[in-house]
Amino acid sequence: MGRPELGAGDRLVLKVGTASLVDATGRPDDDRLATLCSGIAELKSSGVDVILVSSGAIAAGLTPLGLSSRPSDIPSLQAAAAVGQGRLLARYARLLGDHDHVAAQLLLTQHDFMHRQQYLNARNTLDRLLSLGAVPIVNENDTVATDEIRFGDNDRLAALVANLARAKALLLLTNAAGLHEADPRTHPDAPVIDEVVRITPELERVAGGRGSALASGGMASKIAAAWVATFSGVGVVVADGAAPRVLQRVAKGETLGTYFHPHPKRASARRLWIAFAQPPKGTVVVDEGARDAVVARKKSLLPVGVREVQGRFEAGDAVDVATSERGVFARGLVRYSATELNRARGRSTTDLARSEVIHRDQLMILEGDT
Repeated sequence: MGRPELGAGDRLVLKVGTASLVDATGRPDDDRLATLCSGIAELKSSGVDVILVSSGAIAAGLTPLGLSSRPSDIPSLQAAAAVGQGRLLARYARLLGDHDHVAAQLLLTQHDFMHRQQYLNARNTLDRLLSLGAVPIVNENDTVATDEIRFGDNDRLAALVANLARAKALLLLTNAAGLHEADPRTHPDAPVIDEVVRITPELERVAGGRGSALASGGMASKIAAAWVATFSGVGVVVADGAAPRVLQRVAKGETLGTYFHPHPKRASARRLWIAFAQPPKGTVVVDEGARDAVVARKKSLLPVGVREVQGRFEAGDAVDVATSERGVFARGLVRYSATELNRARGRSTTDLARSEVIHRDQLMILEGDT
């Protein structure tokens, strides 16, 4: 099965990182932005709806505030984002306007994905913007989303937006040619992996560490984003943002960068929301019998199969479910706090107030068929 071509009515989520938008001084580069907007306009002329997830707000706010480099403290990051977000959008509005397209700003936080009504409201807004011909430009609301600034990046946001938008493809532009067989910083001759059918722990280890000083992501975050998006039924391309006509070539299905095939069975929006809308707060390690019950027999996870509790979490938090031999295989919303589960683990449900650790309806399997 080859790479998909995008045509009229298809939706593409395009994520551009800071490193692909700024010049050597760290300031937004108008030539790069103009090339990007020209490519978006060409896709839209063929009937493809484009949703842009753009980094760069913090970088755009550094110079106006007299900052020479990206700060590390949260208030300074928020201040830079508050100044830079408007300046970055103004550039997009002007450059897209040169092609008679309207730019629309959409700022999201984890709250918009964690709460069902907010999720639906965001989807309705996105659908309406696209129906009116606008180009939605999405970013995290960095002025208030402290957790995302400290730990996150826009790769994961783009993957969640791809699910929200019911996109056909997600294109992650970076300053690398794609995912290499080894870290190109230490193995410069490592070839690019053309296609990935299944993301494995070995593949995640190949992704290596983090990216440039001005950005918060790296190839590891691209892998994590591809993991989310492919479970949404979305094909993912990781490619070099500086490659000539990269948007148009990806839309034509040309071999460029690394392509991650979508999962063969698209998970429901609810299970995707459970698994990926919030980061896991801990890990519940279970025995093989519990794993078999959850994966093969589609059962809820019970306390009797729990062997170890890792991390600090409360009832209602997302947690990973793993075995000590085979690693993480599921994620769900736990009904116990970590303290409560430590007391209940290994015990029969007959003498416990709550039966399930994670109810089947609050659980998503992360391997095989969902």
